[in-house]
Amino acid sequence: MKTAIILGVTGLTGGILLNQLIEDERYSNIKLFSRKSSGISHPKIEEHIIDMVQLRAHAENFTGNDVFCCVGTTNAKTPDKELYHKIDYGIPVSAARLSKTNKINTFIVISALGADSESRIFYNRTKGEMENAILEFELPKTHILQPSLIGGKREEKRPGEYFFKVLMKIFNPLLFGPLKKYRTIQPETIVSVMIWLANNEFDKHRIKSNKIKELAKKRRL
Repeated sequence: MKTAIILGVTGLTGGILLNQLIEDERYSNIKLFSRKSSGISHPKIEEHIIDMVQLRAHAENFTGNDVFCCVGTTNAKTPDKELYHKIDYGIPVSAARLSKTNKINTFIVISALGADSESRIFYNRTKGEMENAILEFELPKTHILQPSLIGGKREEKRPGEYFFKVLMKIFNPLLFGPLKKYRTIQPETIVSVMIWLANNEFDKHRIKSNKIKELAKKRRL
């Protein structure tokens, strides 16, 4: 039986991941590290309500088999670039460092399509720098998922994102060939692949949105 660690459980994808792992018999313990409670009570859950920026201070509790990092914010929610960097870069990198220290072999993190450490766009550059830093730890099993716009309904209001999702419903069918990777992807699809990657061998570190969908389809076969 395995122990999973989830960071970012209060977000859309993290919440779905938690529910899936509760039902997964391969996992007997699920450790949650977040700034607020998930609101879910279950014998498998071990909840740690902490200041996520200070994750390294909780190294003694950061033990397990598989780490799932679903942490992320937005420009609208976190306009301060320094704080944004501490969240989108600092938290995943701290988690990867702890994984290395505590000999956790599997680290799976959600990044974004367009992540590029050389990008002029702050959001893309931050994600790209995060990816590079995590790969430097050379954990035995590291996978970085790069989804396009994530569908689904969030509890928090994101007017700009909501408008873009509505717009993408129109344009999704028009995106094919090299543009197919930009189609909206559902959080359930991402979660399905995250769990599959943690329990199967796959030789790619970075996995783009269209490949995530392909792997999800194979998993259902």
